[in-house]
Amino acid sequence: MIRILSRIAVVLALASAIALAEDEKPGPLDPQRLEDENVVIGEIVLEKEDVFDLSDPEENNWLYRWANKLHIVTKDRVIEQQLLFETGEPFSKRLVEETERILRRNTYFYDAWIKPLRREDGTVDLEVRTRDVWTLKPGFSFARSGGENRTLIKLEELNLFGWGQQVLVARSEDVDRDSTLFTFRDKNLGSSWTQLKLQYSDNSDGHWNEASIIRPFYSLDARWTAGVNGSDFDIERKLYVLGEKAAEFRHEREFYTAFGGWSNGLQNGWVRRYTAGFAYDDNKFSMVPDPTLPPAIPENRELVYPYFGIEIFEDRFDTAQNRDQIKRTEDFLTGWRFAGTLGWSDREFGADRDAALYWLSASQAFGDIHKSAVLVSAEANGRVESGASVNALLTYKVRYYNQQSDQRTFFATVSGAWGDNLDLDNPVELGGDTGLRGYPLRYQSGDSKVLFTVEQRYFWNWYPFRLVRVGGAIFADTGRIWGDDPLGGENLGWLSDVGFGLRLAPTRTGTRSIIHVDVAFPLNGDDSIDDVQFLIESKKSF
Repeated sequence: MIRILSRIAVVLALASAIALAEDEKPGPLDPQRLEDENVVIGEIVLEKEDVFDLSDPEENNWLYRWANKLHIVTKDRVIEQQLLFETGEPFSKRLVEETERILRRNTYFYDAWIKPLRREDGTVDLEVRTRDVWTLKPGFSFARSGGENRTLIKLEELNLFGWGQQVLVARSEDVDRDSTLFTFRDKNLGSSWTQLKLQYSDNSDGHWNEASIIRPFYSLDARWTAGVNGSDFDIERKLYVLGEKAAEFRHEREFYTAFGGWSNGLQNGWVRRYTAGFAYDDNKFSMVPDPTLPPAIPENRELVYPYFGIEIFEDRFDTAQNRDQIKRTEDFLTGWRFAGTLGWSDREFGADRDAALYWLSASQAFGDIHKSAVLVSAEANGRVESGASVNALLTYKVRYYNQQSDQRTFFATVSGAWGDNLDLDNPVELGGDTGLRGYPLRYQSGDSKVLFTVEQRYFWNWYPFRLVRVGGAIFADTGRIWGDDPLGGENLGWLSDVGFGLRLAPTRTGTRSIIHVDVAFPLNGDDSIDDVQFLIESKKSF
């Protein structure tokens, strides 16, 4: 009996020792637990993946090895500048997630992740993992929508020498103009949050130049912003009737603004930001030299105004895949957001009229973006002159996502616009270039519109040459225009189309765009349109 009791005692002692050892082990590296226990950030390790993963046999070939050797991986300083945390600071789950979103916004990264590595003596080491893409993009592209072609020849570098700077030289031809373009952009000028943009465009019908230097609200807790922006262009514009050019005018614009803003940062889950500035906006309209179409000349506008803006939004974000991209992390603001700006243009400032100018925007998400969700957004802008509404335009969009499986998502959207007393140079248009895929571009014009679209989206596992993700869609569109066409074109009422298409999402180049190859069949309309529309275009989403 004594021997049995002794053995039981030994077993209990061993069990107790094992349990004690388990209790003394550090807890799992769960971000929320690390924050709750006031763990301090230790070493920050940068893991920079090259364009191709040579540890993967499917990517380890002479061509991809050569591509990696030629590619300059993003410099450490560029990544470190965008981190919202430092060694020695308390670990914050929110700051880690926000930093991931900031890094993912860079077109020279395919994706970015941050995870805890090791926890020891009250500190945790963090791994910042990024995956570069091939950022030198010489080439030729062709697109077709609404029955019109667009071609582009360009040489673009999105990550110059690994410093995160963009340089673009391009030559494009489309239905509106031929253009030679040069752009330089630096989002972190001199290892700061200041953004610089320079653009020069020499066009067949004039020019379009822009320059800006802005220090934005770069994070939820950023306390100030400031900047200046200027642009001027001289272009020829066309107005359309049933997809055909019907009138033209020349538009010269100079726009300059300087502004500053302040915020108390993130407080109780909300951010409030305030902005004040001054703007000069001069628009002149005239006949086109050597016109080929009848003239339709809008009224000149010279607006000079101070303005005040406010933005309020909720710190509520989520991530998902296979919504608008293919097998790529997508960030969604799922909380409330409201923004508005109010300005006053006065003859005393040099303007040609007294006018109140306004801009309002709001958005919100409902449901669970991982399963079924509705995203709602709306925007309104316009002027009030002599007590009357002028160029008032309300636009709205409601998007519905229902994930049926890892490879199938049902998507539906309702979008539209309501206008009142619109300027002649700001018509509401509907056609092949604005979502009604079975019809010519700018097919119908008026002052209001609505468009319904449903899509069954497919996200396949086919990954040819490890270069392009492939998807497909079956779709239907229906919409219409209301109000008078400024040129008296016929209103054809409701228009509908059905179709199918292929989606190609490049994974090794610095683009978030998805190539659409669609075949659309118009179900009504006038006799001049083709029975089948073929569309090849690049869009920002599926």
